[in-house]
Amino acid sequence: MFSKRRFSEKRILKIGELRLENALVLAPMEGYSDLPFRILCRRLGSSLGITEFTNCHALATGGEGSLRKVAIAEEEGPVACQIYGNEPRRMGQAARVVEESDPDFIDLNFGCPARKIRSVGCGSQLMRDPDLIVDIVREVIASVEKPVTCKTRLGWDHDSINVVEICLRLQDLGVAAVTIHGRTRCQKYLGQADWDWIARVKEALVIPVIGNGDICSGEDAQRMFEHTGVDAVMIGRASFRQPWIFRQARAFLDKGEHLPDPSVSERFDLLMEHLALSVQYKGPVKGLRDMRKFYPTYLSELPDFGVLRRELVRLEEWASLQDRLLQLREQVAGVDLVS
Repeated sequence: MFSKRRFSEKRILKIGELRLENALVLAPMEGYSDLPFRILCRRLGSSLGITEFTNCHALATGGEGSLRKVAIAEEEGPVACQIYGNEPRRMGQAARVVEESDPDFIDLNFGCPARKIRSVGCGSQLMRDPDLIVDIVREVIASVEKPVTCKTRLGWDHDSINVVEICLRLQDLGVAAVTIHGRTRCQKYLGQADWDWIARVKEALVIPVIGNGDICSGEDAQRMFEHTGVDAVMIGRASFRQPWIFRQARAFLDKGEHLPDPSVSERFDLLMEHLALSVQYKGPVKGLRDMRKFYPTYLSELPDFGVLRRELVRLEEWASLQDRLLQLREQVAGVDLVS
């Protein structure tokens, strides 16, 4: 739909006073886009991170776990905090709490398709009630000084796609940008993301649009920019399978270069860097426990990974785990990855 751009041409994302070139955004993902992972992805080339989505009730009442989820660090660079809920007053209260963390902007989730979120009338369930979305956004904008953005899906199902109409109303309210996941709620994460609808939103709006859905490589990011004209591309599930996707995508977008996947040794180095960040920001017990889900990210392509994973999970002391990983790094440095 949009003319092809040169690799050297920069895409500019402006949200409030924030200005990013060739913007590659780390998606907000529950259980994954925590502070250590956002810092790591930033080092690997992401332009912007967004916190895990956080319940407005828990934030408004000072829930310790929820406050930790929206904590941010200076070293992670540009970052937004995302909240969800279906009560305008509570969302406004939560936004004021989040604003104290000094994010670059506050993002509102109207797109999560998970049953536990939809069953309580939040996330993508709200795509069936545009008037309530408007009430929530109006209250949040009135409650904070930071820019407010929104993340949506295309609609509830294929027969009720209403994303353009909703986004036009959000723009009129003063929303600073929108992110569009190119699927309906009923699709969840199945099937192919419909980038045509993302392009229609971009054509209809003046505010920035961020595109999300099926970005698994630098080539995918380039195609989304060309096809939709979006101001930035958001990468979700592919990032926790291969966080180096940001480094590869940036090289492809900037120079048309294809960077190889990291070697075995490089994957061990990244794992140890990630572990160190997790221990630094969460402490040795929680930091190591929360990292267990990331072992497949770095090591699943090694032979006998199942055996290796069971061994690593049993190591609960940071020093012991670090020593073992250094030993393993030397042992498997020349091993071929499982294809």
